[in-house]
Amino acid sequence: MADRNEASPVSPAKAFPDKYIPQPQVRDLPAPPRNQWRLIGPGIVAAGVGLATGEFILFPYITSQVGLTFVWAALLGLVTQYFLNMEIERYTLATGETAVTGFSRLWKHWGLVFAIMALFANLWPAWATSSATLITYAIGGDKSLVAVGILLLVALILTLAPAVYTALERAEMLKVAAIVLLIAIGALFVIGAETWQALPTVVTQPGFPAAELGFAVLMGALAFAGAGGGQNLVQSNWIRDKGFGMGHYVPKIVSPLTGETEARGQAGFIFPATDENMDRWKSWWRFANKEQLMTFVLITFLSIMFMSLLAYGTVFGHPGLENDVSFLRIQGEKMSAMAGGWFGYFFWIVGAFSLFAAALGIVDYTCRLAADVLKTSYFPDVSESKVYAILVWSLCATGMVVIAVGMGQPLLLAIISACTNGVMMFIYSGLLIAINRKMLPAPIRVTGVRLGALVWSIILFGVMAVLTVHQQIDKLLGG
Repeated sequence: MADRNEASPVSPAKAFPDKYIPQPQVRDLPAPPRNQWRLIGPGIVAAGVGLATGEFILFPYITSQVGLTFVWAALLGLVTQYFLNMEIERYTLATGETAVTGFSRLWKHWGLVFAIMALFANLWPAWATSSATLITYAIGGDKSLVAVGILLLVALILTLAPAVYTALERAEMLKVAAIVLLIAIGALFVIGAETWQALPTVVTQPGFPAAELGFAVLMGALAFAGAGGGQNLVQSNWIRDKGFGMGHYVPKIVSPLTGETEARGQAGFIFPATDENMDRWKSWWRFANKEQLMTFVLITFLSIMFMSLLAYGTVFGHPGLENDVSFLRIQGEKMSAMAGGWFGYFFWIVGAFSLFAAALGIVDYTCRLAADVLKTSYFPDVSESKVYAILVWSLCATGMVVIAVGMGQPLLLAIISACTNGVMMFIYSGLLIAINRKMLPAPIRVTGVRLGALVWSIILFGVMAVLTVHQQIDKLLGG
């Protein structure tokens, strides 16, 4: 379809600041496919990547200490992130640009700020080492060697797959299927009548047990249920590679060795608000909302709820539990005693694969975010796929080296990582209001309840950021 005249006084491209990035091209919004459900995937990827230590350790640990009284907070956190993700998707559906590119139109270095924060949050390979630890619980072996092997495998998958997003999506779908199988078997063999009878207390006895567990721990669980930090931002990149909306016009990230690279410009696209384009927009927007609700929100909440039920049925009231990966060893041993030795090993293997798939997604989104920023704002003539591959190997190689030499996580890096996600989400919740009200055509701007949800997100993550930063400064100073 032919491009429209960008120079027209009524061109929707005029609303986009072009000091740092050129104005978008004006093109009609692609028609959604008749079978929209074949586009399901980004929400499953988000759920798969987000189902990591929080779902396997933090919420079950909270349940082991205080019962099911806090499971409600997972739903509140997920609903908040649903609205946040949809405003990230709104900008990309309308423009084919990532939300970070929209931020960079306001100030050139916003993208670099978020890329650096995501890098520091994920520089230490915690998910790889946690996955390796569970593997050693199940089959033995040297944890460090296994963790190095995991990082090597992650780098190979992300740089040899012809279409990177497709490989990631398949891995996360397999992970979700494995967790569903774990839940189904656990419901039959581990979750007994007494645990099922306690399930209504999720609704009938909600609580905020700050006295038992601390305010910061509970707020962290609430705020970051499912995802957090840079992962939410990269929802833009994932739906673009899947071909949602104006992302249909944007080339995908591919392997520099096995894929066919296409050039991508700095700017995206925007459509005029004609009747035909608005009908297409409504169809795309309805589908994107359903996809996110029925995948990211539903899968994540059910996973948290059932993992909490498994913890309630096995280790509730058990003394001396720690809020780290050692918690899963004790839980697996309890499951073996209740359902037979095979189930504990099955639990550890599913957990190990789950954390491996999380590591795959975390490396992907960290490097995808940085590659998009570098390509769009600083090096427009480079291949984004090559930059992505270099970043993947650099991040994984750094993790391999620190594991191989037996380094512990530096306190300062741990503190930076702890502080990053809440600060990031506080900042970009506000920036989303700016780009989705200032740049997009009036009929598709964020308004009403969704605007209120972004204000709530600013408050929630602002409070979380202040609490976390204060807590970590105390730790740094020895308080």
